[in-house]
Amino acid sequence: MSQKLVTRKNRKVRLLKEHHPSVNCKIFYQRDYLHLLIKYGLEPGPEQELTPPTRIPGPPRIVNLGDVEQAG
Repeated sequence: MSQKLVTRKNRKVRLLKEHHPSVNCKIFYQRDYLHLLIKYGLEPGPEQELTPPTRIPGPPRIVNLGDVEQAG
């Protein structure tokens, strides 16, 4: 996470605690969130094999552009 965004997040929580001291707040950073996903099995861990996502399901098609007629 960008340091600029982390600083902004910390400032918001600090102001919240100043204005509402009775409110308890816990900051979760991106790394904390990812560790929780791995811990509870919602995301594969680093030791598990990761498969890259594909945009188009199924095997790729090979198109010979020489066979395609040009319009125009």
